[in-house]
Amino acid sequence: MQKMLSLLSRVLQGSAQKPVTGAAGEAARVIVASRSYADFATEATFDIKKCDVHRLEEAPPTTAVLTREQGLQYYRTMQTIRRMELKSDQLYKQKIIRGFCHLYDGQEACCVGLEASINPTDHLITAYRAHGYTYTRGVSVKEILAELTGRRGGCAKGKGGSMHMYAKNFYGGNGIVGAQGQIFETYNMAALWKLPCIFICENNRYGMGTSVERAAASTDYYKRGDYIPGLRVDGMDVLCVREATKFAADHCRSGKGPILMELQTYRYHGHSMSDPGVSYRTREEIQEVRSKSDPITLLKDRMLNNNLSNVDELKEIDVEVRKEIEEAAQFATTDPEPPLEELGYHIYHNEPTFEVRGANPWIKYKSVS
Repeated sequence: MQKMLSLLSRVLQGSAQKPVTGAAGEAARVIVASRSYADFATEATFDIKKCDVHRLEEAPPTTAVLTREQGLQYYRTMQTIRRMELKSDQLYKQKIIRGFCHLYDGQEACCVGLEASINPTDHLITAYRAHGYTYTRGVSVKEILAELTGRRGGCAKGKGGSMHMYAKNFYGGNGIVGAQGQIFETYNMAALWKLPCIFICENNRYGMGTSVERAAASTDYYKRGDYIPGLRVDGMDVLCVREATKFAADHCRSGKGPILMELQTYRYHGHSMSDPGVSYRTREEIQEVRSKSDPITLLKDRMLNNNLSNVDELKEIDVEVRKEIEEAAQFATTDPEPPLEELGYHIYHNEPTFEVRGANPWIKYKSVS
């Protein structure tokens, strides 16, 4: 050890001496790395935005503790989702991805903060902007992109596409977006039965191309449950989402019944890939949100300013994420499409094989569970 420290001392004395190479140089680099990592703080405490509450005597905390390990994990996950969605945009414009495609960039703090506060055994249902949740529920980027390109290696064998991705205890996405009559019936049933259910409204400020102010006389969506308690949360802050979700989960698990969370967030892309997203809002508005409220930038600044990481370490994560995305995209564009004879497969789970009618009465497909 003394020999290694002496070696390190010589390396750090400056460029005037001959550089150390080989095993000795590698040992010096290991010690430098270990020392720099040891210099990082293990955790930091942050003030977070106070949540608005409805029918609640208590509220989520206004401070949150972030460990270095958590920060690195959240940063990597949000960057992976961001890069995955940007790659999806590229593949769609190349006409490799077809059909409906709803991207999640800008809203990453919602799915990452939520997943950080629930258990893998909890059940999650979402709507069609589902790529981020699919990833946080454990599906790989490779399987998600392959599903988007309609390949056999996709998480739904290439037959679901952007709107229909599934994983264990994950039942999304779905085409119905909280249709008004149905959602109020659901609120009522959940309250009557005191179901341990967290209802989440990801309010990204636009319903397709209509701003919430033009569509709703009251934009207090967290109060829409009426007799169900509600929270309005800063959905651009992963820590705020995490703490609010912990609060909501504890509420449900303690037998108090359902709760409603409105996550105030923002999508950078249009409603879907067919929507340029700038006919009902300005480019300046989008850029202002990016510059002032971006969830990844907010987390990054917190970590750097509180010695939880440094620029080089986060850049290294960025490089690794880009490499993972490129490799996944390569798989998603070369993996074979599912054969036509499997078109009717997996309609039901664990059922005997049966015939499915094709485009006309003379075409039949077999459905295998």
